This record gives sequence, structure tokens and C-alpha cells, in this order.
Amino acid sequence: MTKMRTLTSLIAAIVLFASCKQYEKAPSGLTYRIEHGNGKEKIKQGDFVKLHVEYRLKSKDSLLQGSFDNIPMYLPYDTSRMSKHTIVEIMGKCAAGDKVDFALSIDTLKNLGMIDYNETFRQGDLISGKMEILKVFKSQDEVKADYVKEMDLEKQREIQGVKDYAAKKGYKTVSTSSGIQIEVQQQGQGPKADSGQQVSIMYRGYFIGKKNTGVEFDGNMGKKGPEAAPIQFVLGTGSVIPAWEEALKYFAKGGKGRILVPSMLAYGQQGSAPVIPPFANLGFDIEIVDITAAPAQPAQPVAPNTQPGAAPKGK
Repeated sequence: MTKMRTLTSLIAAIVLFASCKQYEKAPSGLTYRIEHGNGKEKIKQGDFVKLHVEYRLKSKDSLLQGSFDNIPMYLPYDTSRMSKHTIVEIMGKCAAGDKVDFALSIDTLKNLGMIDYNETFRQGDLISGKMEILKVFKSQDEVKADYVKEMDLEKQREIQGVKDYAAKKGYKTVSTSSGIQIEVQQQGQGPKADSGQQVSIMYRGYFIGKKNTGVEFDGNMGKKGPEAAPIQFVLGTGSVIPAWEEALKYFAKGGKGRILVPSMLAYGQQGSAPVIPPFANLGFDIEIVDITAAPAQPAQPVAPNTQPGAAPKGK
């Protein structure tokens, strides 16, 4: 039995040693392991790199940031601006098709002035990550052309995502040309809302993506006090997300329904921190309380113009 335990311990030690040997250490202390793909040419100064990357907090295995489910990142590789303890530090060792696992020290990032200790970034913790080099470009024009293609693919993924959500829920929706799904439960009375009119709305907003599905993030339905008041805005003025500008025109006063929105017609790849994450598809339950003429705008002071016949400045 003793010999068996000794042999088992020896095998475990050998496996652990072999595993550790796969990882290398950059000058800043960043540890990494590269799984080389089919690319032969290493990334060089002046190249533009298309990649996916993900960062997780090691202690909680919680996602901090990632691009694998959405649009890839594009980074210029500039050795004159080498960033210590970041993925740029090891990028020159990679080629297209390579995959990298890496780990960043919270303490090192703190010492470099890149972060501060807080409830998320605690002393002694690590950020684990993975990176995949998709393509390497030589010019910005190539990057721009590729980015346009990726944006189109992302839009199609989001449109399909809201369609799949509606189908799964059994909603009877119509699809707009931009990809919004609208379920008109009650059309309302009178003419439908249109640009230039003020609408008063009750609503409930919630997530409909892969994460936090059904979780409410905003709204006045079911609230009490001042929070229960309808919101008011003038259609066509850009004061609400593009999806509302388009979808509310399907309803008249008293109308009720549901709007399912691809991210790109809501808050897009930037999101709206800290509530709306990037690339979040959204759902809204809405009720049109009223539709009225837009209130008159107060006259704006105009600076005098010395040129006869010229339009006033600011017009």
C-alpha cells in the first residue's frame, strides 16, 4: 500500500511538473501558454490583429469581459507602446490561429497603476484569460472592411436571437425590416403614433439574451409614487432608443404590446453601464397612455448676423 501511494504521488508530481512547464513567464510576470495553430508568420510591428479575448476573475470564476460571443477585437501591434502585464506583451510570440491561456496578477496591475484594490479586484487574486488570434492584417483598410463584415454578422445573430426568443415564448409577433419583433396585443383607438407627436408610455424593460433572461432592468409598470408616472417624449427627436422610434408607430392611444429589440437598435456594443451590458438584446412590455401634439418649444436667442440676407447663426 505504501509503495502504491508513493507511485501515485510520483505520477501526480510528474503530471503537475509537465503542466507547469507548459507555461512561460513574460518579463512583467504575466504567465502564459501558447497553443500554436497553422499560422507561420509571427505578428510584427505595425500589424493589425483581429482576436477574441476573455478575462475572468480567478477566485470567483466570474466573467469580467469577453468577446467570444460577439464582435472580435481589433488591435494595432505597436512595440513602441508595449504595455506591461497585458496581452500585448506576448502578442509578438503569436501568429494567426494561435490560442493562448494567460494569467494576470492583481497585485502587479495595482503596482503598475492600472487598477485599484476594491471589492472586485482583491489583493493576491488573479485574472485568468484566454485569447485566440483570428487574423493579422497589414493595413487599416483591410481592418475596416473586415469590421463591416463582422458588424453585419453580429446584426444577423441578434435578429435571429430575438426571433428565437419570440418563437420559444409562443409570441405572435411581426418583424420589421430592421429586425425588431413586435407583438400588438391591443392596437388602441384613433391614429397611430407618429414622428413629431408626444407620447406618454408605461413600460417594463427586461433582458432576453443568453444571460439574465427575464430579469427586469427598468420600467414604471407596477411602481408606486413618482416612479409610477408615465414617461413622455416626442417621437423622432432621438430622445429614445432607435427601436422605440420605429416600433411605437404600430400603436395608437390605449395600445398595448411587446417589443423585442436586437442590441444594435438599443444600446449596442457599448451598452449603458452599469445597467445594460454590451450586446444586450432587450424586451419591453408597453402601454400607450396618450398621444398628443408636441409642446411648443421656447424661442432660442439668436446671435446677430452682420451679413444682409444671411440666415441667422445657429440655423
